[in-house]
Amino acid sequence: MKLSKYFIVAVLALSACNKQLDTAPSDAVSEDIVLKNISNLSTIAEGTWASMMDDFYGGTYSNPGFKSISLTSDAMADDVALITTKYGFPTAYRFTQMNDKTQSRVTAFWGQLYKIINNSNIIIANVDKVEGDATEKKFLKGQALGLRAHSYLTLASFYQYSYLKDSLAKTAPIYTTPTTASTQGNPRATLKEIYELIFADLLEAKDLLAGYDRPAKYKINADVANGLLARAFLNTGRWDLAAAAAAEAQQDYPLMAQTEYSKGFNDVNNTEWIWGHPEIPSQSDGSYSFHFLDVSSSTSYYYSFMADPFFKDLFDDGDIRKTLFSWDGSAAAREGYLQYKKFKFRSDQTADLVLMRSAEAVLIKAEGYARSGKLAQGIDALNELRGARGAVLFTSGTQQELIDAILVERRKELWGEGFGLSDIIRNQLAVVRKPYVDDSGNDIKVTITRPDGSTAQVPAKYHTALKFSDGSAFVPNSPYYIFVIPQTEEQNNPNL
Repeated sequence: MKLSKYFIVAVLALSACNKQLDTAPSDAVSEDIVLKNISNLSTIAEGTWASMMDDFYGGTYSNPGFKSISLTSDAMADDVALITTKYGFPTAYRFTQMNDKTQSRVTAFWGQLYKIINNSNIIIANVDKVEGDATEKKFLKGQALGLRAHSYLTLASFYQYSYLKDSLAKTAPIYTTPTTASTQGNPRATLKEIYELIFADLLEAKDLLAGYDRPAKYKINADVANGLLARAFLNTGRWDLAAAAAAEAQQDYPLMAQTEYSKGFNDVNNTEWIWGHPEIPSQSDGSYSFHFLDVSSSTSYYYSFMADPFFKDLFDDGDIRKTLFSWDGSAAAREGYLQYKKFKFRSDQTADLVLMRSAEAVLIKAEGYARSGKLAQGIDALNELRGARGAVLFTSGTQQELIDAILVERRKELWGEGFGLSDIIRNQLAVVRKPYVDDSGNDIKVTITRPDGSTAQVPAKYHTALKFSDGSAFVPNSPYYIFVIPQTEEQNNPNL
């Protein structure tokens, strides 16, 4: 595995605005200066975060920061009926991309995740040795551990089947110390080994971040560490621990009022956002993700993430989320697509980026309780969210019925936030995409409103990729769901 020499990678000309962590001028500042004090290490942390959220991975507009991984996950799942004539995600949607080790997106995702890991390792390896305030160093180390855990959790979620299918499956290499261009690549670690590191990192991060009063929600604090622990515990079937960590994560983030739900999911100050990235016009490349998600603003370039018509049928009348659906009639080429107006640009063409919400924590809590047999507590947690959204409450049912209801609620609540494919992998499910037709096989017609105010009946648009690319039916635990290791990594690391 050939990685940039770590102290050169770290040089940002000591400016948090420079996001290009993998390059440096030939007269780069020496390692001794870069690693001299806590201020310089903090600059590395800020630059790493900026690169993670606001770089176009692989240098292409189709990969706007970390959100491009989220978009890929949802494009490959059930509920996004992608417009495949639009730029960005058609090959992912058709299952012809993330299983092809020569694809540029495959290379870009892998490289960016390990770039984040390596820069986190630089901080972790040096923070205790540099000059600076002990408390500040403690908090910075906790944040670096949390960010490293988040990257490994992403690898564990997409680059192998479910932990509950085979915890010993080889997945991706582990690196816990800074690497150089001459570092010998490590073999793939098992899911079990990766999760052991994730848990160790997050538990230490949680302890180090106790008492940390963060200046902004993009900073990892103990609440974010608890939320990441909840995800990891859920992935590994540690149900009680998942529920407990989720309850801790959500406690200071009340669910938003119904009036807030339709405001565009673009404001990090929303009460239920636990972790998110603020965007400003001068640094907003991550906002480009809204060009795919925002299907109703006239300034959105691609508006390709339309909703599957069957997705709308999951919502009850009275549910605030159901009011966000609208059959598109804004242009001839868009007629009959189902808009889900959850995401909207702000007027300045920026949008803050959500990474973790208390709604997700509530659903993890509900699932943890339900799967551990604590049905009453699971029902209460599910209804905590359903009640807040105006949906019909769950009254009674078997354990499996409750679990099924929670998984459906995850689809309803977290649409567009990147959990589509990872939930399918985690729960060993098959992708479900069906034609939207009547009993005779004819397209179902819907009413649209055109720009001149006239209405018309047109066939509803639905999924166009109803099978895998080889023509076979969608099945659980398919290799088509798993992100592959790029060819360049195979060539550079003979130990894989």
